[in-house]
Amino acid sequence: MNYLSPYTVSAPLIDALLNTTDSKMASPIKAWSKLEVRAVVHFLFSKGIRPSEIHKQIAETYGEGPNTAMSRSQVYQFCTWFRKGQTSLDDEPKSGRPKTTTNEENTTRVDEPIKCD
Repeated sequence: MNYLSPYTVSAPLIDALLNTTDSKMASPIKAWSKLEVRAVVHFLFSKGIRPSEIHKQIAETYGEGPNTAMSRSQVYQFCTWFRKGQTSLDDEPKSGRPKTTTNEENTTRVDEPIKCD
């Protein structure tokens, strides 16, 4: 039995929606998280969309400029990771010296001279 859902959308309609060149585009999303943008890259990559097109869509959706959501090279880097089987969207733990270190000993060493003054 061939059942068609009332929500089935034809491929040409999807293509038409994705390739809309309406001059009245919505304003860029200003508040976003890096996990959100990475999830968008992963989704579009899994749909077979090329990295250059993914970057173009991200730039259109999240805005361009110095505070861009993701650079072209970052999109290519994430697509490479996804192609190699990476599934996590989180940052990998980094080796080496931490940027900051807070522990009881350091806190005491800093607070003592301040309290003496």
